[in-house]
Amino acid sequence: MPTVPQQDSKDQGLSEVDQQKAEKAQQPGSGQNNSQGAEPEGGNAKKDDGTEDDQKKKSDAEVKKPVDPATKRRRIIIGVGVGILLLAAGIGWWLYSRTYESTDDAQVDGHLNAIASRVAGTVNVVYVENDQPVKAGQPLLDLDPRDYAVQVAQARAVYEQALSQAAAQGPNVPITSTSNQTTVDIDDADVIDAEAALSSAQHDYDGNVAKLHQSEANNRKSQADLVRYKQLVDKQEIAKSDYDQYVANAVSGEAAVEASRFAAASSAKVIDQRRAQLRQKKSKLSQDKVNAPRTVTIQRANLNSRNADVGSAKAQLDTALLNLSYCHIVAPVDGIASQRSAEVGGRISQGQQLIVLVQTANVWTTANFKETQLRKMHVGQRVDLKVDSLGESFEGEIENMPAATGDRSSLFPPENATGNYVKIVQRLPVRIRFKPNQRDLDKLRPGMSVDTKVHLD
Repeated sequence: MPTVPQQDSKDQGLSEVDQQKAEKAQQPGSGQNNSQGAEPEGGNAKKDDGTEDDQKKKSDAEVKKPVDPATKRRRIIIGVGVGILLLAAGIGWWLYSRTYESTDDAQVDGHLNAIASRVAGTVNVVYVENDQPVKAGQPLLDLDPRDYAVQVAQARAVYEQALSQAAAQGPNVPITSTSNQTTVDIDDADVIDAEAALSSAQHDYDGNVAKLHQSEANNRKSQADLVRYKQLVDKQEIAKSDYDQYVANAVSGEAAVEASRFAAASSAKVIDQRRAQLRQKKSKLSQDKVNAPRTVTIQRANLNSRNADVGSAKAQLDTALLNLSYCHIVAPVDGIASQRSAEVGGRISQGQQLIVLVQTANVWTTANFKETQLRKMHVGQRVDLKVDSLGESFEGEIENMPAATGDRSSLFPPENATGNYVKIVQRLPVRIRFKPNQRDLDKLRPGMSVDTKVHLD
């Protein structure tokens, strides 16, 4: 058997089976050695088939060529390195994702000032259009003021009349007070006069009683003299004319006693009369002293009533003036006019909304975070805000944490106790304030969608 020639490095990758086939092909009597002799019929076809088999075997040998150990080791190291990098990236991303909370359920919010009419009337002039910027104090519209001007004139007349009545009532208080004091003084004088009259009547009575006693004494003497001189005249020891004189004296004494008795009785009645007059004067004095402050109080009450009428009339006048001023409606804040419904000539009612002013200088973001995202969120944390419509990012911070979930603030909050309960992760609105002095803040409008990202401490 001839020795098999050594194959080049390209044939080192052949398998043992292929090498055995190659050795057989090189042995004597094989198809390769017989190619020098006469070829049997159909030899060309066989030769072609052998060539195709050799090419196929060569391609299979190249596919099944064993990998170099260094290359294999290098590939393993690269795979391990890539795996470690992917694991580190995953861990890093997981750690980073725990440093923030984000949501796209957020929008720009702002104050929408609904301008309504405070009085009913007819629109005369409208000064603004929709989407027109306005400044605080800028006129928005005017109503027809003539009806309210008439009310002002009427209220002013009532007010002036009330002032006049109060001015007329004012002096009555000091006049009444002075008059009452004068009446009391007069009553005091009347009481003093009545007391003097009673004292005088008492003196008269005492004098008349004394005169009665004197008359009675004189009468007793006259009667005694008459008895004595009666005896003397009977004895004719005295003249008849002298006796007649004593008789006259006795009769005169009796008359004087009767006269004195009547005078004393009359004096007693005068005393009773003077005493009654004194009681009357004292009663009037006491009554006037009690009623004097009351009449002054009544006059003061009347004056207060007039002053109250003045206040009421002044309030009506102020109300009429206010209603007249409400016919000129101005902007209370800076903003942009929107939802204008007022038209010239239109009749509006009290409280009817006419224009909405959107405040663009004071906007914020309301982000509806899930309740599970609020665990580490608090006021003051930094927030990245990306506004979709502008394609810009802004900086902000949490201004206020929510007071209740969104469903609690809805018009018809759910009642879990009345039906089948299904636990749903709730969302709570977080108020985020834009930091000032940022570019394009004036372009923000309420309702714009925002992506928010809160950086946790």
